[in-house]
Amino acid sequence: MSVLVFIDHADGHIKKASLEALSYGAALAAKTDGTAEGIILGTVNEELAALGKYGVKKVYQVKNESLNHLDAQVFTKVIAEAVSSTGSKIIVFSNNLSGKAIAPRLSARLKAGLVAGAVALPDTSNGFVVKKNVFSGKAFANISVSTDIKIIAINPNSYPVSAGDGTAEIADLAINVDPFKVKTVSVSKSSGEVPLTEAEIVVSGGRGLKGPENWGMVEELAKLLHAATACSRPVADSHWRPHNEHVGQTGIAIAPNLYIAIGISGAIQHLAGVNRSKVIVVINKDPEAPFFKAADYGIVGDAFEVVPKMIEAVKKLKGVA
Repeated sequence: MSVLVFIDHADGHIKKASLEALSYGAALAAKTDGTAEGIILGTVNEELAALGKYGVKKVYQVKNESLNHLDAQVFTKVIAEAVSSTGSKIIVFSNNLSGKAIAPRLSARLKAGLVAGAVALPDTSNGFVVKKNVFSGKAFANISVSTDIKIIAINPNSYPVSAGDGTAEIADLAINVDPFKVKTVSVSKSSGEVPLTEAEIVVSGGRGLKGPENWGMVEELAKLLHAATACSRPVADSHWRPHNEHVGQTGIAIAPNLYIAIGISGAIQHLAGVNRSKVIVVINKDPEAPFFKAADYGIVGDAFEVVPKMIEAVKKLKGVA
């Protein structure tokens, strides 16, 4: 069964979430005795043949620079034509912003069953059953897909990147690209060394930090850990930090390997956006803070005493003066 993986990119570079999708697609192809292929729309600065090390045998490219910016309707039509020409039966997306915009439209266009938010490879022992997150990550559901064409959008950081040896064949696809109905006038980029949505480690602060003037220790710890910085909604609403750092149900949902919450009580709306983190560390001086119930590790103490000690410990471990 042929598996086609959508390769998302930005600023000329392939996103980490796409490498996860490629690894997932390759494993799914092996499980279904098929082949894994990728499709990329637009142009990138990276060597596409090197994507073969993630298990794909061929990468189709639609070379049109207008596709360097997302228009979900145009992307959907282009990918639908690619599916038709390649005969793919399973299409894999990352369930990131691009995947959420394209996958549902493609599902409707191809009359294909869609599972968004998948967290594991399908169970093919009796049909085609995909496990996914439901209720803001509080539970799982097993969804059976019976359509001829199937679409899976996997949650970022839910499947490991698996790299080996191999080189992918590159094939150009000549597909007509419709004029965009949405035009990008300007781009305002968020600051930070690590994009929040792709960060393996996130250091986040809440109202317990008392004010924006105390954010230096959060940024210092994040820099030492090569992490992204984030905040709770009250912090963003108070303009202590930019809104693009707000994580939670009404902000950005993340799933890093490590989430460090400093001075955040852990309201249910915040937890809904971070509860897919593999490890949660909570630092709060209130032993009754709700966040401790969800934490893997908890430190009851004043952040202004605990965090500087953590910084010194990390510096000592890394040999940083």
